[in-house]
Amino acid sequence: MKRPRRITRRQFVSAAAAAAGASVLPGSDFKWAAQDPVVDASQAPENRNPRERVPWATEPFPLRQVRLLDGPFRDGMETNTKWLLSLPSDRLLHTFRITAGLQTSAQPLGGWEKPDCELRGHFTGHYLSACALTHASTGNDEVKAKANSMVAELAKCQQANKNGYLSAFPEDLFGRLRTLQKVWAPFYTYHKIMAGHLDMYLYCGNEQALSTVEAMAGWVSKWHESISDEHMQRILQTEYGGMNEVFCNLYAVTGKPYYLDMAGLFEKRMFFDPLAAHRDELKGLHANTHIPQVIGAARRYELTADERYRNIASYFWDEVTSERTYCTGGTSNEEHWRTDPGRLASELGENTEECCCAYNMLKLTRHIFGWTADPRAMDYYERVLMNHRLGTQDGDGMKSYFLPLGSGYWKYFNTAYDSFWCCTGTGAEEFAKFGDTIYFHDERGIFVNLFIPSEVKWPEKNVHLHQETRFPEQEGTTLVVHTQMPTVMTLNVRIPYWATRGGSLRLNGTPLPVFASPSSYLSVNRAWNDGDRLELELPMSLHVETIPDDPSLQAVMYGPLVLAGRLGSQKPTPTMTYVGYDTSPGGSPVPAPQMKASSTGPASWVESVSGQGLTFRTTGQAESVTLTPLYKLFGERYAVYWNVTNKTV
Repeated sequence: MKRPRRITRRQFVSAAAAAAGASVLPGSDFKWAAQDPVVDASQAPENRNPRERVPWATEPFPLRQVRLLDGPFRDGMETNTKWLLSLPSDRLLHTFRITAGLQTSAQPLGGWEKPDCELRGHFTGHYLSACALTHASTGNDEVKAKANSMVAELAKCQQANKNGYLSAFPEDLFGRLRTLQKVWAPFYTYHKIMAGHLDMYLYCGNEQALSTVEAMAGWVSKWHESISDEHMQRILQTEYGGMNEVFCNLYAVTGKPYYLDMAGLFEKRMFFDPLAAHRDELKGLHANTHIPQVIGAARRYELTADERYRNIASYFWDEVTSERTYCTGGTSNEEHWRTDPGRLASELGENTEECCCAYNMLKLTRHIFGWTADPRAMDYYERVLMNHRLGTQDGDGMKSYFLPLGSGYWKYFNTAYDSFWCCTGTGAEEFAKFGDTIYFHDERGIFVNLFIPSEVKWPEKNVHLHQETRFPEQEGTTLVVHTQMPTVMTLNVRIPYWATRGGSLRLNGTPLPVFASPSSYLSVNRAWNDGDRLELELPMSLHVETIPDDPSLQAVMYGPLVLAGRLGSQKPTPTMTYVGYDTSPGGSPVPAPQMKASSTGPASWVESVSGQGLTFRTTGQAESVTLTPLYKLFGERYAVYWNVTNKTV
């Protein structure tokens, strides 16, 4: 394949001057959406982004057209918003101002944002993204105003630096990177700051943020101009986040082709080449260093139609989701893929499944689904969202780093001002955008992917769809159509993989003699009238997920929910639950009882507790254990995987 052409600083500057002002569309808040090919619905079809070479088979609705209703997801988003608003802007800006030589008297933040941490400034980038997504998801003007103010202050720092550079650490760290000295991921941090500004442009209409991120890109071009291709490959051994993705997105937004060329400079050949050849050489790699690179490959495919990049993204997604994930859908142990494919029995411990990995796998899954409309992608998305993401924020907005799956451990979280892990940042973004994948659409109708109380407006069809559900406490959902006139449309409702007992469908109270198999969409096409109600019942049942290389290690699930067993009275202390700079609290697990079963399923050793909702208990065991959905369990030790042996007769 032809390598991306090299760009000189002179070429970059002259091209930027020629294209200046030619690419930004007029409008208010929302611009071209660069995370996926969605265009703000207010844009006429003829104004759709011409840079997208590969149209998605089905597209998500813009965030501003979706609103969450009462339920655990809206509760989580509101908690996250309160935490975002509680963080003092001057403290988030402090080290940027120091680096730019500007006056500051703010109290420094701790953890990964402390003044001597080489990753400082990364969270401020996440923060801008989280605020932008929150505004898009809720219309909250307070969080938008706060983020707009920070964009203005960061622009002052960039102006003081005089060369387009913007970071909370000095350029010396990039000098060490250039000479291959040990340094902690300067481009990783730079990417977060660029992405945060780009999101402020995309979701809040902040033109200054776009100017800032383009100036940051200019600095990268100058930094790179004397580096050979081979030397750049050595530099790329140091984590660099989604630099290829953000440059792809800058190209999509501006139409300036040199951004696409720059994206190509951030492609690690030793990682991409095996994936393109359908070889799993992931063993030993740091997981979250590499997942963002694949998201960049997905974007490059969409912008160029180069099938090589689709092969890379699709094969990677297939391999990780089928061979390297736990029952929750999460991946990695101690931040790495440490084993051969399908070998996970040795990987259950305190540091299983880093939360950043789940965040980025969900982003990648949206691309896979957009290309294919494959319901199996949404089965996976639901698994991760319900079992990994939803349960990794506490009631004050603190986020997890790992989700331990070793028996006898517990959930733990960052502190308010002294952690700021990478997963704190991706968690802040995740809890700001829960509405982004519930509904997709094609030209014919709506895809209902997730059972989350919410509503979506489709102005082109003059349709407002309202989803009423208490899922997962309720085994099903109700869709109510609001329209001013009869509208012919298809409602495609996902029938999930776990719906093995079938289900039922009623239209305005009348049963419909149709259903669909698990992992498919049930499509109802008709002329919809205002107030039409489509009621879906999806009976849930107990089932087990085994570790692939050790069938005796079993997790119990109920429908999409991973169940966790409560392990006694040795509750974690506050210092074990809230952690500062370190990414795990330490401490020893308590043992979990062994289970005995007389059949391959859980029916012989787990039963529902009558009248107590989603509460279960073991039966016929030497020690009784209560089980509850993992996402609901906080402040306790637990077990997810059980060592299950056959009962002796």
